[in-house]
Parts: sequence; C-alpha cells; structure tokens
Amino acid sequence: MENKIILNYETFKDKVYACWVGKNIGGTMGAPYEYTRDILDVKGFATEPSVVLPNDDLDLQLVWLLAVEKIGAKAITTSTLGEFWLSFIVPNWNEYGIGKTNLERGLMAPLSGDYQNDWKNSNGAWIRTEIWACLAPGAPDVASKYSIADAQVDHGAGEGTYAAAFVSAMQSSAFVINDLRKCIEIGLSKIPENCRMADSVRTVLKCYDEGKTAIETRNIILERNMDIGNGWFESPSNVSYAIIGLLYGGGDFKKSMLTAINCGDDTDCTAATVGATLGILGGMDIIPKDWQRHIGDDIITVSINRASVGREVPKTCTELCSRAVKQAPYMLFSNHANVEIANTKTEIPSNIYDTLINNDNFKGIIENIKPNTITFDCAFLNATVCYNGDPEISKNGEKKIDITFINNTNAFDNRRYNLEFRWWLPNGFSVETNKQTMKLCYANSHIDGKLHYNVIIRAGETVEAMNRCVLEVTAVGRSIPMYIPITLLG
Repeated sequence: MENKIILNYETFKDKVYACWVGKNIGGTMGAPYEYTRDILDVKGFATEPSVVLPNDDLDLQLVWLLAVEKIGAKAITTSTLGEFWLSFIVPNWNEYGIGKTNLERGLMAPLSGDYQNDWKNSNGAWIRTEIWACLAPGAPDVASKYSIADAQVDHGAGEGTYAAAFVSAMQSSAFVINDLRKCIEIGLSKIPENCRMADSVRTVLKCYDEGKTAIETRNIILERNMDIGNGWFESPSNVSYAIIGLLYGGGDFKKSMLTAINCGDDTDCTAATVGATLGILGGMDIIPKDWQRHIGDDIITVSINRASVGREVPKTCTELCSRAVKQAPYMLFSNHANVEIANTKTEIPSNIYDTLINNDNFKGIIENIKPNTITFDCAFLNATVCYNGDPEISKNGEKKIDITFINNTNAFDNRRYNLEFRWWLPNGFSVETNKQTMKLCYANSHIDGKLHYNVIIRAGETVEAMNRCVLEVTAVGRSIPMYIPITLLG
C-alpha cells in the first residue's frame, strides 16, 4: 500500500515501555509541587528510591485499556467510556466529579462534560492521552479521534478536549517522526486554529524562535490565559508548560522535565507528559539510568475502584506495555490506519510529515464538537441531537430539539429510506412536530445524505428530576430500529 508505515515490533515495544516509565517518573517527581503558582527551582526527586507516587494521569488510562480489551476498539465511544467511568473510576474532584455526577443524573456523555461544568477547560483529559497514542502509533488522526471521545466525558466542548486532541496527535506522530517541532505542528493541525489551546502553543513556538527564555515564555503564557480558570490549572497554559519543557530541554530528558516542573502549576501532569513524549521519541535510551532505577517498574493507583477492577488492571509498566502493544494492531486495523507492526525493519515513507499533517480522515469529528450535542450511531445511519442550550425543562415548559440524520450506507447503492418516528414520553409530556415520516436520501456528490428533524418537547404539570424522552426511528427495508434517548433535567 502506498505510503505504508511499517514499525519494527521490538522498536515499537521499546518506545511504548519508555512512554510509561517516563510517565511514571514525571508524575512522581512533579507531584509534590502540584497546584503551586510560583516559579520553582526543583532539581530532582523529593521521594525516596523505589517510591512511586500514585497519579490519576496514569490510573484512568488503565481503565481505558481495560475497556479496549473488553469491548474492542470499534465499540469505544464517548458513551461507552462514560459507562466504564461510572463503574471503575472513583474521584469526585473538579471535572471528574462534575462529569460523573452528570452521568449519574442520566446525562449521557458528552452532555456530562458540558452541563454546569466550570472545569471543562481544565487538565483532566490531556494528561491521559498516552494510551491512545500507543494504541495508534503513527496514526495521529486515530489517536486524536479516541482522545476526543475520552475527553468529552468530563470536558464536553471545552478547551480540555482540544488539548487532548493536540497532545495525543503529537505523541502518536512521535512514534514515526523524530523531529519534535514537526510532531507539535501535526498536533496543531488536528485542532481548530482559533481555539485557545492552539493560540497558546503557537505563542510558545513564537517565543522560542525569538530567543526568549523558558521563564519569560512561561510568564507570557500565564498572562495570556489569566481569563481562564483564574490563570491556573487550565489546559492551554499547562500543555504550554509541557511544550516549554520539551523545546527548551533540547532533547535532554532531565533538563526537559525540570524545565516543565519549574514553570509551576499542575506540575505532575506537565512532567508526566514530558516524560512520556520523550520516551516515545527516544525509547529507553533517552531515559537516564539513575532516574529509571529510582522509580522502578511499579504502578501505584489512587483513582480506580480496586474492589471491582483492581485485579484486572496492569500493576507494572512492563505489564502495561505488553498489553497495550498487544491491542495496537487491532486498533490500527479497525480504523483502517496505514500502519503495520511487524518483525521486520522499520520503514517510514520520506513524505510522512506531509502525509500526517494533511490527513483529515477524522476532521469532521473535531469540527462537530459543539456544546450540548450528542451523536448516536446505528448500522445504516447516525443521528446528531442538538439541545439548543442546557438539557433542562421546567413545569409546563418547552425545549426545542434539533436532530440531524446522516445516511451511512454506501453512496453507490443509491439507497433512500423513508424514516418513521415514534415517541415514548413521560406522563404529561408531548411533542410538537409536523413530520411523522421523512425521506432520507443516499449520500453522493449530488445529495448530502442528511435530514433535519426539528421538534419541540413540552412538559406537563409534573416534572421529575430526570425526564427521559425516547425517539424510535424505523426505516422501511431495515430490520433494526434506532432508539435515541433525550434526557431533560427538571
């Protein structure tokens, strides 16, 4: 296949292992200084040898790996990850707690990440991207696609989701491109140009090119983002601090990590991302032997329900590496990625940078990130539901819902469908629409294969805390009905 990437198995495995070791080193070294707003002067570990500090940055990724192992890559969506979150992830702080509370209220992801969430621009998602990069090496669009599904559970349409898409694409590219700057540029190509995340990273690159010091650049970023999260603990700045570490560290593992930590703020996250990214870029050769000996191989968890899933998640970086490497070929194959992991020499096309930065197979995913919007998939069509504001309804109130159906069938079979709609509503609720049936045309160069269905849901005298309306969609000639739950909070 033209421009196919072939990764040598042993080299790939070495990079994956280095990713997790680097992650563990950074998380342990940076954790004692987390939350500080000050510029620091850290020079190494504050912990004793063989002491690994627990880190939610790594914990959640163990659950995501388990999800891939249990249900398969094709079944991983924002909604299914939300279910794994409810089952196995314990914390209730910040966006984690808001997302989980919204899921428990009946709001499916990504609504769970949008509703009443003051932390949607924060750091909880970009710190857990390595699993998607390791499962999709050399396929940044694929890694970005899954990191978005992951991030939207607790960040919805916030900057935290864009941050995750950027970091995962950068790290996935690092498996096949040794030039850090090019990996950063590929990451930027996967997010909107006008988002704050992109602006912040571009500012770091500009400052670096102009010869400003790392601390000068850090201060510029801090000032630039003072309007988000009171200027701290938000993703545009903290991802930028990791990028500062990577750029100003010049490929030196220790210098890079300490530079990021000394920027302050979410220090365990910035250091862990620096360590993981350099591990992917350089494999175990780049990780200092004394720091590797200091940290060891163990993984210590803090955020996982060990009573229900503790025995099933990896206990060491070695086990985590082995299980991730085993799943990677399935992830690549199921997403039609032009990457193969084989027991032959690595072969990287000469035009790989142009190929990866111009690949827009999943461009529609990032473009469709909108607040209070959720997509449902069926075998032959999908439906995007827009709530037009918060998913709320009051006594005798109404809510306008816009639904867009897209025909997923092959454009060449010329299939058109007559869709029939049936509503299942709480007592006293009603739906206003002048369409009980609609024709969905096939998608080709002349017809876009979309159908817009607009309704108004009206409540009665009684409104519960959670009110679930269900739209049943059937099509003549298709045996599987589609059910779309629309949850409205009282």
